[in-house]
Amino acid sequence: MHSLNRNWITEHHIDFEYKKYVLLAYLQHVSENFTENRLYPYLSDMVEHYRNLKVLQENKHQLYDSFPERLKGAAAEQFRLIYQKIVEDDSLMSEIESIVEFSIPQLEHQLREGKKIYDFIESHTHVFPVGLTPLHNEAGYLLLRNGDAPETVVFEYRVTFFEHPQERYRGVHLEYVTAYPNSLANTYESIKYDLLRFNRSLPNPAAYAIETEWSLPFQATFLPLAKRTIMKRISNAD
Repeated sequence: MHSLNRNWITEHHIDFEYKKYVLLAYLQHVSENFTENRLYPYLSDMVEHYRNLKVLQENKHQLYDSFPERLKGAAAEQFRLIYQKIVEDDSLMSEIESIVEFSIPQLEHQLREGKKIYDFIESHTHVFPVGLTPLHNEAGYLLLRNGDAPETVVFEYRVTFFEHPQERYRGVHLEYVTAYPNSLANTYESIKYDLLRFNRSLPNPAAYAIETEWSLPFQATFLPLAKRTIMKRISNAD
């Protein structure tokens, strides 16, 4: 079970033992990846599942809209179909509540384990500016050294904004640029200077080096960690 659909509780067979098997198989897969320090997308996915379960637990009436409809009958005189929500079945509601009550502590436990790993990795990750940091640092470069990997991987980053009815959110978009072999000549400062020479579209970019003390799965851990790290750095600078 590599992933868990957003509506995993209400799809297919709504049976406590079956859903228990589905959830535990998924969490076993997550645990195996955590053991290998592979945190994403599992950590963010579990946060979403946990929040959805809490919503169902605290607002049970919202279950009504999450169920598929089944055909009850037809009103010939009005030429329309009448649907009845499955959620009207009391025994089904009881089964759903049992699934939710079982699942929340299971996810809480695995989330705690993931956060412990994330916090430990973050405490052994170092970030610092390369050269002078401009006043506006919403665009620039990330110079990533992943443990004893033989190269420094460069990404261009840009802070993006998207609107919500109540709030304005920021995110970070990354685009791969190139990689430099680690050597005495390829210091962070020389890499930044080289990037400035070949990319005139960023005349005064910020540049941050992010290092880990040991090698991590790049796509599953180091890159998401780098995005969160630079977002935190930029937010704290505001």
